[in-house]
Formats: sequence, structure tokens, C-alpha cells
Amino acid sequence: MNGEEYSDTTSRLSSKELLQTGYWVNGELPENVRVGSNTIITGDHAFKRFHSRQNPALNIGTDCTLEGVHFAIGKDGHIEIGNYSYFTNAILLCELEIKIGSYVVIGWNTTIADTDFHPIAPAERIADAIACSPLGKNQTRPEIVRKKVIIEDDVWIGPNATILKGVCIGEGAFIEAGTLVVKDIPPRVRVIGNPAQIMGKV
Repeated sequence: MNGEEYSDTTSRLSSKELLQTGYWVNGELPENVRVGSNTIITGDHAFKRFHSRQNPALNIGTDCTLEGVHFAIGKDGHIEIGNYSYFTNAILLCELEIKIGSYVVIGWNTTIADTDFHPIAPAERIADAIACSPLGKNQTRPEIVRKKVIIEDDVWIGPNATILKGVCIGEGAFIEAGTLVVKDIPPRVRVIGNPAQIMGKV
């Protein structure tokens, strides 16, 4: 088939026929996961720690590639990802909500977390350790702070970055490799360091 014949064939197909339903390469998607057309998820452990009872718990847009991403979502957690995004070996730790826009790139070994998973105050840390141990005998753990994370459109996050709870990263921001983000980042700036410092505009 020459180029003209291929072009004629594809032009006769509807856009719906040209699109492929999104899927997880390594298994069946959980029932409360919604994946847009042409989106691919890879990795044996993508849903190993997926415990959310929300519906949907994970909502991914179209034309995304999520290679080796770990969706560690607690029972109340919800993650939303826009369109045309690419993540590789990122870890998303969600107990409340993580919202990621479209055209976002996340490099390998980056971690995004909407909670510390443990109390900060010393007395509460001790109580939490006891509640989690065999000595706790089903004691209730102290309340753990959870804060939504928002990453807006067109954000680039380099490898080994860490994004912590309550952070909003503005549209078009550039997060350098290894950066620790603990507070909001304005749109269209470049940040680097531990903690993140603004180095200039994008």
C-alpha cells in the first residue's frame, strides 16, 4: 500500500475507529479505574498497593504513557491525570487527592505524596507506633494530616524529585532533577534544590 492509498484508507475511518481503548499491559484494570483512549499503563506492580474504594479512584485522560508507575492509593484516595502526559517509574502515594493536568512529564523515581503517612508531633508519633505494633491491640491511629496535591498543565518534573503534601505547581513550571518541593511553585518558573528555590523563568 503506497502513501496515497494509506491516506485514503485512514481518511475513511472515523476518529473513534482510529483510537484504541486505554489499557494496562500487565493485567486487567481495577473496576474503579477509568482510562482514556490511546493511554497505556505498564508495570507488574502498577496496582499492587491500590486500595481505593472511590469510584472512580483513578481517572486518566487520553494519549498518556505511564511506564512503571506505582499507584499506591489508600481507601479514600483519588487521582486524576489529564491528557497527553508521560510518566516513567513515578510513585504516586495518595490518601486524599492528587490532581495532575495535561502535557505533564514526570521523570523516573519521582515521588508525589499527599500525606506524611505518620504524625509529626513526638507524642503522636509514639502513639502511632504503638497502634501499629502488636502491642496496640487494634488501637486507633492518631489522625494523619492529608492535603491535596495539584500539578497544573505543561509541567516538567525531572528524575528523583519529591513533591510533598499540599503543594500546587503552577502551569508550565520546570522542576529540576532531585528537587524537593514543599511549598507552592508559581507558573512558568524553574526550580532546583532541597528545598526548591526559584532559579529563573521558563
